[in-house]
Amino acid sequence: MLFSTATRTVLRSVGSVPRSTFAFSSPFNNNSSTLRRLLSSLAILEQRDGKLNHGSLSAITAAKKLGGSIHGFVAGSNIKPVAEEAAKVEGVEKIIAVDNAAYDKGLPENFAPLLVENIKKGGYTHIIAGHTAFGKSLLPRVAALLDSQQISDITAIENENTFVRPIYAGNAIATVESSDLVKVITIRGTAFPAAEAQGGSATIEDGVDPNVEISVEWVSEDLAKSDRPDLATAGKVVSGGRGLKSKEDFDRIMLPLADALGAAVGASRAAVDSGYADNSLQVGQTGKVVAPQLYLAVGISGAIQHLAGMKDSKVIAAINKDAEAPIFQVADVGLVGDLFEKVPELTEKLKSS
Repeated sequence: MLFSTATRTVLRSVGSVPRSTFAFSSPFNNNSSTLRRLLSSLAILEQRDGKLNHGSLSAITAAKKLGGSIHGFVAGSNIKPVAEEAAKVEGVEKIIAVDNAAYDKGLPENFAPLLVENIKKGGYTHIIAGHTAFGKSLLPRVAALLDSQQISDITAIENENTFVRPIYAGNAIATVESSDLVKVITIRGTAFPAAEAQGGSATIEDGVDPNVEISVEWVSEDLAKSDRPDLATAGKVVSGGRGLKSKEDFDRIMLPLADALGAAVGASRAAVDSGYADNSLQVGQTGKVVAPQLYLAVGISGAIQHLAGMKDSKVIAAINKDAEAPIFQVADVGLVGDLFEKVPELTEKLKSS
């Protein structure tokens, strides 16, 4: 395992694994005058089709925990309404907006140079974005251009230099101390609630647009559309696993249950790989990380990769015919039985209640 010399990392294990600590010392002096700069954060906000992604406002919540001045950044075509909505977030001093259709799809090849130019102009100490597909593709490029080490998927902020993040599918927690002049950070959205767009009156300023030419061209996209709540932000989630046996049974069993609960639909990787559900519904280490008020796992054994994506849920319920399934070790409520009998029965009772 390699660590940058600009970081100091301490690992602590969680669960039943014995504790162990590893420290990596930094040759840099964090108290040096070159590092004592005025704290300022730039929150990267996402938009799609001229609408602000409210989940990305979690970046502003994280910035508030750091203290100092907070600016937001948005880019795309007809960006003014998005900027005006973001400007309403309390605690934000300024929204930097770049109006250019070239940035609508968030292609990292041109978005990264755009962001770097505005970071340099603003002299920010912290760059924060959500640990989403957009943030995960964009910020590594930004960090490389700034010669900084990215700190990914943090769940807590101890101070302006020290951050906490899960590793090894959540089996260990790393406390990372960075002495990079610019900290480039992605945050886990479930650890930082989205800030509300009200109470603020930030100014809106045009950003610098380098108009970098790129060799990448946006071709098309195929999006799965649903009237159900968004999986990443839903308060209730029902997820199906391999135990559902087919796509037809997945749809027949899980969709009525989700509608009866007013819940979003998720799936385990095994269900996605078997073709039962779209990959946009995958919950787990390589899918979406969720933390709803209620997470109901149906026919999911509870592999560690899946638990990494949902174990922070407030209440976990499970239905599985195998009483020894690992999912019951983390479940608050468990029902051992045939899901093809129990779930339709539960759905009918929910509809009649």
